[in-house]
Amino acid sequence: MRRTPADLVRAEPGPAHTIEFDGRPVPALPGQTIAAALWADGVLAWRTTRVGGKPRGAFCGIGACYDCLATVDGQPNQRTCLLPAEPGTTVTTQEGHGRADLAV
Repeated sequence: MRRTPADLVRAEPGPAHTIEFDGRPVPALPGQTIAAALWADGVLAWRTTRVGGKPRGAFCGIGACYDCLATVDGQPNQRTCLLPAEPGTTVTTQEGHGRADLAV
């Protein structure tokens, strides 16, 4: 019998909803972060580095390393491992610093 983390803690999450990643729907559960929803859907990278364009995604999962930055609802440099995946959230792949005045 295969057990999931939700089974282990006897969690009963509410109904799934969707967020949008680069124009396609991604399923998400209530309480899940954007990074967790992307990982669960098989997306491992959603940013490229400033130098060399290397792919990046979640690394530390606690907001300390900044590898999980993405553009969320039009705001670049958002730490997806800290942001909840709310219904209708739009996430786009970020290249380097993003496109706003925010600096990393």
